[in-house]
Amino acid sequence: MIELTRLNGSRLIVNCDLIKYAESAPDTVLTLITGEKLVVLEPSIEISRRTLDYRARILAAAWPEAAASLSAKSAHDAQKTIRDLERQSSKD
Repeated sequence: MIELTRLNGSRLIVNCDLIKYAESAPDTVLTLITGEKLVVLEPSIEISRRTLDYRARILAAAWPEAAASLSAKSAHDAQKTIRDLERQSSKD
């Protein structure tokens, strides 16, 4: 969920999974998958940023060790590459 601002200044929380698309001409109009339209102050690029941040937080909470797992895999792959190169050079 992301917090946005209506044109009158009131705040609202929007389920970003329901946003079908955002138009900026000149105000930002969100069209939800239900067909409902919301006019907000934030530009569409800011809505995209907030949506990405929200989803990143959800993924980080669901898989907190993801960064460590990815780092370990990268280190493992690098070690394998080094071993392969060493084997290849010893054959030559």
